[in-house]
Amino acid sequence: MKLCLKNAASFVPVGTMERLAAETAAANELLENGQGAGNDFLGWVHLPSQTTEAFLDEVQAVANQLRAKAEIIVVAGIGGSYLGPRAVNEALDHTFGLNGNNPRVVYAGNNIGEDYLADLMELLTDKTFAIINISKSGTTTETALAFRLLKTMLEKQVGKAAAKDLIVCITDKAKGAARKTAEIEGYKTFVIPDNVGGRFSVLTPVGLLPIACAGHDIKALIRGAQDMEKTTGMDVAYTENPACQYAAMRNALYQFGKKIEIMANFNPKVHYFAEWWKQLYGESEGKDHKGIFPASVDLTTDLHSMGQWIQDGERSIFETVISIEKSNKTVIFPKDEQNLDGLNFLAGKRVDEVNKMAELGTQLAHVDGGVPNIKISFEKVDEYNIGQFIYFFERGCGISGYMLKVNPFNQPGVEAYKKNMFALLDKPGYEEESKAIKARLQK
Repeated sequence: MKLCLKNAASFVPVGTMERLAAETAAANELLENGQGAGNDFLGWVHLPSQTTEAFLDEVQAVANQLRAKAEIIVVAGIGGSYLGPRAVNEALDHTFGLNGNNPRVVYAGNNIGEDYLADLMELLTDKTFAIINISKSGTTTETALAFRLLKTMLEKQVGKAAAKDLIVCITDKAKGAARKTAEIEGYKTFVIPDNVGGRFSVLTPVGLLPIACAGHDIKALIRGAQDMEKTTGMDVAYTENPACQYAAMRNALYQFGKKIEIMANFNPKVHYFAEWWKQLYGESEGKDHKGIFPASVDLTTDLHSMGQWIQDGERSIFETVISIEKSNKTVIFPKDEQNLDGLNFLAGKRVDEVNKMAELGTQLAHVDGGVPNIKISFEKVDEYNIGQFIYFFERGCGISGYMLKVNPFNQPGVEAYKKNMFALLDKPGYEEESKAIKARLQK
């Protein structure tokens, strides 16, 4: 992994980065010594180095059992319990679903769309499917609703006894509705560590089991994360620590009016990593009326939609460009005798070469248009590099959140909509809230 700040440095006053270097070191030290806000959720910091081969073998064995029995595996989860594993699988899977003998992995419990669930149930009809239910509490509305529907459907299709071996619960080690259900029904379980929040959980069984079920190498994924843990540790000098430098630059830009960070990628395989990143940073930093707003674009596609705004709109943005140095496959552009499209000048070139020039040309144009650019390069899209990607952004998020003087590991604002929804649905225990909100709506 490489970090390049040269196209952002000119947008902040001389001396700013040197001033912030000490702040990043202090923030990184808080992550290591557990003295900062939210320190009961720092289990992710040394998770890669603490993950053993034996544990990965256990996860892989369960994945192999599900893979042997199921044509389709449904991952039920929301937030970090959904975005992390989907980001990895979408990056590594064949773009159009030609995944050989691997089961198809699909996702539920991340919305309350009736048509979505009806379509999913239609897909699963007469298919052998398995369920991975991911929920600490077991009562998150979106996931619990989907799990009940899927569990009922599976038991009708194969019988309750057979269904037991096709359901795995990833949940709290001791408490909650999902834990109780698993114990009553006899489901295989994995534990979400108490000290790891959902958006930091992709390197726990939350992500590892669905990724292994899709046929991907979870050991290589963890090796990448382990190497990045070493590269970004407290003992690594600021000048050699990419997570500290990234956190410092984005906070410097924020201090000088750049309130929106756009993650831009030029490889469609990376799309869901931007979705995962938006939750990671938005939920971690958006507190106390502070925080950079995380957005994303897929380029070159969005150059034909959002490109105009990025180039000429309000100068409140900066870009973090994810650059993939090597494609995994090769496509050579052909020559055409008639050349009606005028593209024969590209004949014989790899398509990725054309894409790289589009990436460079876009970066130059945006910088000239007043948009600072941070560039983060990864060699290619594979498990090892994805493991680096995940840990790099997790570490950068923790450092950046502490620099903002917020608790990066809670999410108090997430509960507001739930209280209103439960009141409107007349959930038991919400009688007073229900009465108040209905009176408000009548006005």
